[in-house]
Amino acid sequence: MLNKDNTALVVIDIQDVLMPACEKVTTSYLEQSLRMIQVVKALELPVLVTEQYPERLGETNRVILDALGSILRLPKIEFSCFANDAFREAAAQTGRKQLLLIGMETHVCVMQTALEGLEQGYEVFIARDAVVSSRKYDYKAGLSRMIQAGVTALTVEMAIFELLRKAGTPEFKRVLPIIKG
Repeated sequence: MLNKDNTALVVIDIQDVLMPACEKVTTSYLEQSLRMIQVVKALELPVLVTEQYPERLGETNRVILDALGSILRLPKIEFSCFANDAFREAAAQTGRKQLLLIGMETHVCVMQTALEGLEQGYEVFIARDAVVSSRKYDYKAGLSRMIQAGVTALTVEMAIFELLRKAGTPEFKRVLPIIKG
């Protein structure tokens, strides 16, 4: 189960140039990603943001960037975030051993990051409604492979309530408007 004192969010390559093909698969993906980011920011958890080859593919989606606020973005050309030295160092510096992944594409960068995260000793979670691929069968295959390897799949809603654990707290009250939408 996610523990807010041990979790970091990893936002993988949510870049506009990649979205048009992926929007055919799901329209709620961006909304769920935004919701997860808002909750994590409200709970003051560490967030790591990657951008795949930003010189060619552009920066992170503006709505996502606005929600993230001032944050270091880690450019990469590797598909797995863990194949990138700056990411590995940033992940280690969080001091967290649970990584919650959101982003694109499920069967490429997200999956390779999840699998290598497991190899690096992290407990890896994937918010299945906040990851996307351009083709539904690639999404399903990527998700299936991660689960078979030991990644825990959950939804954004499940992740929110696991991080909160109980109602009536100041944290719950801060997050409640996001939960209600």
